[in-house]
Parts: sequence; structure tokens; C-alpha cells
Amino acid sequence: MFAPDDHLASMIFDYCRWRLALDPVSLDFPGEKEALDRALDGVLNPHGSDPADVLKLFADTLAPAVLSCDSPRFLAFIPAAPTKASLLFDMVVSCSSLQGSTWLESAGAVSAENQTLRLLADQAGMPASSGGCFVSGGSAGNLSALVVARDVGRHRLGAAAPSKLRIAVSDQAHSSIGKALHVIGMEALVVPAEDYRLTGPALEAALAADRDPTSVVGVAATGGTTNAGIIDDLAGVADVAQARQLWMHVDGAYGGAALFAPSVRHRFAGVERADSFVVDPHKWLYAPFDCAALIYRNPHLARGVHTQDASYLDFIHTDSPDEWNPSDYAYHLTRRARGLALWFSLAVTGTDAYRDAIESALRVARQAAEAISAKPHLDLLRQPELSVVLFRRRGWTEPHYNAWSQKLLADQIGFVTPTKWNGETVARFAFLHPETTVEIVEEILATME
Repeated sequence: MFAPDDHLASMIFDYCRWRLALDPVSLDFPGEKEALDRALDGVLNPHGSDPADVLKLFADTLAPAVLSCDSPRFLAFIPAAPTKASLLFDMVVSCSSLQGSTWLESAGAVSAENQTLRLLADQAGMPASSGGCFVSGGSAGNLSALVVARDVGRHRLGAAAPSKLRIAVSDQAHSSIGKALHVIGMEALVVPAEDYRLTGPALEAALAADRDPTSVVGVAATGGTTNAGIIDDLAGVADVAQARQLWMHVDGAYGGAALFAPSVRHRFAGVERADSFVVDPHKWLYAPFDCAALIYRNPHLARGVHTQDASYLDFIHTDSPDEWNPSDYAYHLTRRARGLALWFSLAVTGTDAYRDAIESALRVARQAAEAISAKPHLDLLRQPELSVVLFRRRGWTEPHYNAWSQKLLADQIGFVTPTKWNGETVARFAFLHPETTVEIVEEILATME
């Protein structure tokens, strides 16, 4: 079972070469359960199946039933477009059975990951003392950071700490923030957004009017909302957080990649003052799934919260400042070295290429907004701050948008799903792929006439 198999390796590598060479990547189609169940029937059995047959099943039936989020026509949700270098090196990580839990076991991988985290921290303007680890996604990063915010706040309040601590959030915060608070036994102080942004004055007003402001130990701001790409007033929030001794977390899972883009870097003023920060390279930094960077201003605080103690783990904990255990900075223990593919791609491609790719998505978003504004039957709902564009087709209701979205995908013109804006169903573009062009946008808009 574990012996080398050159024939199997050749088949897998041939498929990978074929998939990597697709240009452009097709959208593909949603799967149908009955057909997939029939295709999978009997594949898992006591004696095994011919590898060629199993690979053919995957290539011909399973893979086409997975929408390709790396297609330049995938404009729904938040797409992904990993570089070829990152995809190839992710194969190396898997083939090498690399993990990245502790320095003792994984010093080489951890060193490269930490170099990458340092680059991301520098883009955010965080101090040299900052550090963290790679986790599976923004949800895991938000959860891990808010656990630290809770425990640091409880320690600060001491005996005066109430039984239920809270985090201030905007009503536009990502759903993972609310889920994380529920998991860790905290509650939210919901601050009304001003023009869909959490602002320093609104946060201060909410705290001043609250009956128990001491129970609020932190604030979660957003560096680019998923639905509309809006960046909170990070500098104003930082002022209030500093004055009131609140932990400041910035969820930049989607938008934080735009720190690389000079044209919008100013919008993130204040992120450098965050106590914790999350950005997902598997979104707009062109890394494979699953890769999210979690960075702390003072990582020793996170280590004090997340380090797992057990007799068999005592050997990995030392007093050496040179040894860095990623397992100490999030709720995980075992983890794959998920930052290495990003590290390799950055190293061979260069950061200028990343800057240019992100600027390309921003430029297409602005061009799309201009194209929408020029059409009498379409309304641009707001100018894009990042790479998300919201718009409406006059006279359409939810069934119209749903039918339009389904036909777009059936015709392989694009994958664009509607969203809600102020309770109204509207259309939404999410640009990320550097090969998405304004011509593709115009082709999609033409189907709305």
C-alpha cells in the first residue's frame, strides 16, 4: 500500500499538467446528487479499484461538478486564483508529507512561513515584534484572535471582570465574528454602521451609552467587507481602542491583500495599530486553499492563551526565543505547512507581480462601475472601495436575478450570484482574477438588457 508506484505517479502528474495548462479555466457546472451517487456507487470496497478507473471517474465526473473558482469568469462570493507556482509547490508540500506544528519537527517549514508572515506584517505596518501563524481560513483566524482578546481582557479586569465579556462589532461584520463569539461564550455590542462602516465616533458613542461598558474588552473591525468591500474607519477605531484599553482585531480576510496596492493603501490607515490581524492568501493573494495568515502585535499574549500543555508535549516547549511553535498561536495543534505554497510563489514571482495583479482587479472593478453607470437600465449602488461592485437592474426582483444567474452559468458566460443590499436583491461582481477583463464584464452586462 505504501510502496512507490511509478505508473500511478505518472497518471497523477499527467492530470496535474493538463489541469495546470488550461487556459482559460472553464467554469464547469453544479453537480446533481443522483448522478454523482450513481457514479460513486461501489468505488469504496474491500479490495480497491483500478487507479486508472478512479482517476477517470474524478476527471470526467467529479471535477466537472466542482465550480472552478480560479476561472476569470468566476465573479461570485470571493473567488480564488492561485498562481501556478503556488499550486505546484502545494504538491511538493503534500508529497513530502510536511507538517508545521512545532519548531522541533518543522523548523525549515516554520522559518519560511515566518518570513512570509513578516512580509504581510510589514505591509500592514505592524512592529518587528509581531508574529503569528497560518491557519485554515478567516473564520479560524478570527476565532483564535478573539479567544486571546477575551482572555487578555479578563486578565486586565481581574476580580472585577463580569461573567460575560463582550466584543464591539459593526452590524456589517462578517458572520464568522458572531459565530466565534458564540463558540467562546462572548456576546456582541453591535454598533450601528455609518455609511456601512464602523467608525471611531460611533464606537465611542455606543460605549458611552452602554450600561456596562467595562464588559466590552475588544473591538472587531473589518478591512474590506465581503458583501461590498467596505473598509472600516480603522484609525478612528484604533483611537477609541487605545483610550479604553480594548483589544483591536482587524478582519482583513478578503480585503487585507489590498495592502499591497498603492492606489488603496491609504484606506487602511490604522491597521498598523491592531492587536491582531487576519488576511486570507487563498483569496486575493493567489495561494491555494486553505491558507490564512493570523498576526499578533504581541504574540507572547497569544502564546499564553493557546499553548497546549500535556506531558508528551513538554519536550517541545523551551525558553529559546529562536524556537517558534505555530501550535502556540491558534486553537490548533496538528497543522499542515499551509503557508509554504505562498512563500514559494512570492519567492519565485516577486512582490511586484502581486502588486500588479491586485491593482489589475481594482482597475477592472472601477471600469465595471463606469460601464454600469453608463447603461440607462442599470444603477451602480456605490463606488467600489476595493474590488466588489454592487448594482441593480431596474425593474428586476429576486426571481429575475436568480434566473439570470442560472442562465449565465448554464451558458458558461459567468458565475455571478445575487446578494442583498438594504433588503433588496441586487447583482454583485467580486473581482480578483488578474485575467478577468472589462470585455468579460461587458459580455455579462449585455445579458441584462
